[in-house]
Amino acid sequence: MGDAAYASLFETNMGVCPGERIVVFCDTIRPDETVSPADADRRARLLQAAEEVAAFAATRYGSAAFVTFPATAAHGAEPPEALWRETFGNRCVDALIAAGLFAPLLAKRADDTRLGQTSELVLAHREETADVVIALSNNSTSHTRFRSLTNITGTRYASLPNFDPAMFGSSMRVDWHALAQRTARLAGRVNRGVALELETPNGTRMIFGKEGRTARGDDGLLTTPGSFGNLPAGEVYLAPLEGTCEGIMVIEYAPTRRLAAPLELVVKGGRVVEIRGDEPHRTELEAKFAESGLNRNIAELGIGTNDRATRPDNILEAEKILGTVHIALGDNAGFGGTVSTPFHEDYVFYAPTLKVVLSDGSRLTLLDNGVLKEPAA
Repeated sequence: MGDAAYASLFETNMGVCPGERIVVFCDTIRPDETVSPADADRRARLLQAAEEVAAFAATRYGSAAFVTFPATAAHGAEPPEALWRETFGNRCVDALIAAGLFAPLLAKRADDTRLGQTSELVLAHREETADVVIALSNNSTSHTRFRSLTNITGTRYASLPNFDPAMFGSSMRVDWHALAQRTARLAGRVNRGVALELETPNGTRMIFGKEGRTARGDDGLLTTPGSFGNLPAGEVYLAPLEGTCEGIMVIEYAPTRRLAAPLELVVKGGRVVEIRGDEPHRTELEAKFAESGLNRNIAELGIGTNDRATRPDNILEAEKILGTVHIALGDNAGFGGTVSTPFHEDYVFYAPTLKVVLSDGSRLTLLDNGVLKEPAA
């Protein structure tokens, strides 16, 4: 990858200035994890790249810490105490522990009162908080209290779950400013509607309620205080109104592989109520559903806008492919929803036709068989 790719990450995407405090972190394969040889290789390369990114930042900008830890149990689970300390400072974490707030935060069981108290303590120690966080962990921290608290401290946060270092030469080389304009235009069109309708050639048929929810763009330009997004970036996303989603999701890819056979997820009242098919990924999903009914929630609808993204076998890049749609299950509390659970998993749908339903009942086509329909100038 080299210095040019790392400089682009820090300077174009993050807007880093010399002297800012940077935290880079990565996770390692737990002893009880079962991973394929290909994924083990990717994660070894990811760990090496994360170390290189941190070393580059320390040399070029003067202050960078690298934290590594065994992978959490799932995407959306809170990271360990060591990362909280490096990001928010020892005095902040000590205060959270003394107030009896830290354990409920890690368990995602903090109620609104405790979350308010947490925010006050974090703000009281904001001068000790990192300016920039680069999350190169395999498991996503996007939908965690840890990440959402960095919004209020002004920390700029890039999340790169399931990242493959090869992406530095592909989807990370997009024209970021053109992508930002495309993404903003699409978000504006989505926000004209009260619902969305999705159809795909593989049999997916879904409707999503949107009233009261705002679609946002993830464009990779994380240069303003409190910015957060994925890298590689390129999507418009929203949390559909809980209880409104209905239909059938036909999934053909797990986060890092193509399924041996499709699975059908039946959705009623905003939750997955049935899985049809015998692919082994069904067992993984059923285990998550058994942990908590909240994991059945239809958490997110996203639309890819990155014209340099191509890989269907890696969810981080797949969900950014221009003209795709992705649907997530589980947690959406960090981006406008009301469901908080230590699980968030995305599934990508190809060649979709997506329409936004306007308040008068008319439809506006956003995607037609995977082709983005831009409005006439």
